[in-house]
Amino acid sequence: MGKMHVKLTVNGKQVETLAEPRELLIHVLRENLNITGPHIGCETSHCGACTVDMGGKSVKSCTVFAAQANGADITTIEGLGTPDGLHVLQEMFKEHHGLQCGFCTPGMITRAYRLLQENPDPTEEEVRFGMAGNLCRCTGYQNIVKAIMAAAAEMNAVKEAAQ
Repeated sequence: MGKMHVKLTVNGKQVETLAEPRELLIHVLRENLNITGPHIGCETSHCGACTVDMGGKSVKSCTVFAAQANGADITTIEGLGTPDGLHVLQEMFKEHHGLQCGFCTPGMITRAYRLLQENPDPTEEEVRFGMAGNLCRCTGYQNIVKAIMAAAAEMNAVKEAAQ
């Protein structure tokens, strides 16, 4: 079977690439498009290091075929902030030391972004449940949860001030 054209919108930019129908989205992102924020961890969908936002949902890009993603709107960690203007989640992970080695961090932040879209004012229990599909081998999660809670509080304060 030959390669197929895959059209995606990645971090607001329309892109087109060739991919094998059985090729995984994580490989297309990293190898074809040079978007290396999402990491390849377990390749079994357990760790969440490859988490991206696709069509308004958190997906583990190691479980999605490129063909399934054709036409999709995808946001990776690269689309959430810039070095000069971090996303509030990136800022809070930094401020609350919600990372150690950093391998899981792009997937954690991308998942946390969607979690806070779905539930802008979560309890600690809801954060822990909502992040359960993303594993970290370093932190013990306490500071990750603290960072997400702090980001939610800041985002809500900005929303209230705007009203």
